[in-house]
Amino acid sequence: MKYAFIIGSNAFVVASKVLSYADSDGEKEFLRINSIYHDLPPGAKEPHLDIDLDIKDIDGTPILMLANHTLSSSSYTMKQERNSVQVLRADGSLIMHVHQLDDDSAMSLEHNITAELEVNMPIVVIRINGEFMAGGLRISAENEKLYINDIVYANSVLAGKNQLHFTTNGVVL
Repeated sequence: MKYAFIIGSNAFVVASKVLSYADSDGEKEFLRINSIYHDLPPGAKEPHLDIDLDIKDIDGTPILMLANHTLSSSSYTMKQERNSVQVLRADGSLIMHVHQLDDDSAMSLEHNITAELEVNMPIVVIRINGEFMAGGLRISAENEKLYINDIVYANSVLAGKNQLHFTTNGVVL
């Protein structure tokens, strides 16, 4: 199964539902997709986007979630919908938003992205926005760009056979 992650204006199609990082502290998973939302027939139990998360806000406050439940006691809040999980600061500003796109939204993205989606046929397209720390890496994902420390990605489309891995040298598939 393949997963597509849209981060900034970039698409990464990989064979893993895990995002990880490597820095001076070593290699570690920071986002895992446990389950995704699917349209179901009436009366069926409705699954939802379910994630594990191990990040910090840009001030260094740990944010630890397991199956959409917070495990760390800090001043952030979590908003959940069937296809979306948002982590917010106490003032309501965004730390991270993990959003499963429906098929119509995914196929309305830029042509270079939809072409890659058509070729690779991932089971799900996940958009990630926010500004957070994964280990010692500062990651900022806005609508147009992805920043990993000082490295900038814009309008790239990459496909690989491994998981999406962030390093001090950038993205590795």
